[in-house]
Amino acid sequence: MPRGGIDMKAAVFRSAAGGLQIEALPDPLPGPGELLLEVRKVGICGSELHAASFHAPERLEGALMGHEICGRVAALGEGVSDFALGDRVVPLPFIGCGQCAMCLTDLSRHCPQVDYQTVRGYCQYTRAAARGCVRVPEGISDEAATLVEPLAVGLQGVRRAALQAGERVLVTGAGPIGLAAAFWAQALGAAEVVVLARSDRRRRIAEQMGLPLFVAGNEVDDEIEMVQSLLGGAPDIVLEAVGLPGALEQAVNHVRPLGRVVSLGFGNQVDTLRPDLATWKDVSLAFSLCYGLRDFEHVVRVLAAGETRPLAMITSGIGLDQLPEAFAGLQAGGEDCKVIVSPWG
Repeated sequence: MPRGGIDMKAAVFRSAAGGLQIEALPDPLPGPGELLLEVRKVGICGSELHAASFHAPERLEGALMGHEICGRVAALGEGVSDFALGDRVVPLPFIGCGQCAMCLTDLSRHCPQVDYQTVRGYCQYTRAAARGCVRVPEGISDEAATLVEPLAVGLQGVRRAALQAGERVLVTGAGPIGLAAAFWAQALGAAEVVVLARSDRRRRIAEQMGLPLFVAGNEVDDEIEMVQSLLGGAPDIVLEAVGLPGALEQAVNHVRPLGRVVSLGFGNQVDTLRPDLATWKDVSLAFSLCYGLRDFEHVVRVLAAGETRPLAMITSGIGLDQLPEAFAGLQAGGEDCKVIVSPWG
């Protein structure tokens, strides 16, 4: 239950040099149509690492981050009747107006009034829109529930690519989003899925997720030839999950003529791509931001049915007090794939 003016513990981003700092902030209170969530677990996302490192980190000063959240309902805002105290939920990390065409078609991430600042997990309590929460059933651990968000990113990317059964798929990047996209590509009917990474360090995790076709770029002379030998030809679809300069051109070089490239890498540095490379091949290039509530619901159903392979991505668990050091370590290229934070631990 909310504690009435008591300060919660939070990890606040202060500067690129200072990183995250543990501070006390007032407990939030839910507004109409909102839930107050006790944050049980939250994952560290690569997009936050990139934003704090490369993309105008001064704009994040004083901000809370953390959007891969599993929470427990601690209080109900006015008008909320679909949830009860104690329910575990995963919240969409943004709040739309709930009334515009975007919100009414499960595209609230593009609502003209969308709020990306309220739902935050590097703290002990957060507010969330009740209409943007999915209940977590018994049988799904808090840790597994934090994977709903990154798994939904991968799911939406595969859907954006309009994957047809029997197509060949290449995923570039073996971070959580790349591995999630590869998992869904295989689950949704791809004939073969190859994961291409810069090094071998995520091979074992990929194999534990049922993804045995893995290419470490630093171990082969010709990565295009190696990928095609594993796929049986050039990929119909390339899902780019690197987010660094050069990744789009790499994807275009790999994909077959008339193939599709979907970027999930959320790159925030200036990149260049020679248009003629894609034009000569009639490549379709698309970008995928994230997900809607239906994607969250789909992921929860799959996990509730007993799917456990994505849990291989979780490599560490820490308390909130350890978050600043862990965050800085990941910014510096740490080995962990997915770190789960316990704000109350």
